[in-house]
Amino acid sequence: MSSQATPTFYQSLVAGGLAGTSVDLLFFPIDTVKTRLQSSQGFLRAGGFKGVYKGIGSVVVGSAPGAAVFFCTYDTLKRTLPLPSDYAPLIHMMSASFGEVAACSIRVPTEVIKTRTQTSTYGPAAQSSLAAARLVLSTEGVRGFYRGFGSTIMREIPFTSLQFPMYELLKKRLAKALNRPLAAYEAAVCGSFAGGVAAALTTPLDVLKTRVMLDLRDPTKQAHPSLVARLREIYTVEGARALFAGVVPRTLWISAGGAVFLGVYEWAVHSLMVNTV
Repeated sequence: MSSQATPTFYQSLVAGGLAGTSVDLLFFPIDTVKTRLQSSQGFLRAGGFKGVYKGIGSVVVGSAPGAAVFFCTYDTLKRTLPLPSDYAPLIHMMSASFGEVAACSIRVPTEVIKTRTQTSTYGPAAQSSLAAARLVLSTEGVRGFYRGFGSTIMREIPFTSLQFPMYELLKKRLAKALNRPLAAYEAAVCGSFAGGVAAALTTPLDVLKTRVMLDLRDPTKQAHPSLVARLREIYTVEGARALFAGVVPRTLWISAGGAVFLGVYEWAVHSLMVNTV
């Protein structure tokens, strides 16, 4: 797909939904291992390598709309932000950041259910995504589905601010070097590299997000520590190594997932654009 092509809102919606569903279903077991490594209860107590598809129901429901909202926002803002083309990295950074904030309105509830099911937080009381969702609603109300919203935004904005400007730059440089539009698999390679670098660097923020979502303390009865205090506590009590718990599976799955996610997106949006010509 040409780096100059501009998909419509509908094309971004469909391609983004397809890309999000593909990557989340394909790499779900690696995400489960990563989440369990980051859990404060420890990898083995959180489930170890057993039941690595626990929590996949919430992903099936939330993945497509979350990714679709992201790409619709991202592609729309790339076209409409009133900044000159010389500021392309800033445009991509701002577009991706706003896209993530919009997508988190859908993504965070599914992440809360997913992480708690993956780590058997509720024990035998909730062995499925639906049962976990019911427990969250009955014990915490609607607000419980957005536990960790701030920490998720705190993770996603730095992540996308690194990933998407790097991804767009790599695509532009590679297309220039090859003197032709990139094929989907070539864009996928750019996405894989950009995603892997961004994932490794933002792992401490991912650990923080996981810990917040797995914290079942009632905030109305016991004050929750701030995000900075939580980071400090993890560092002082468990050491710097704990801040990078799960860095290998996170980097692997986002690197491989980035190739699939952005590769499928590029292929889908290109196919839609060709068919509408």
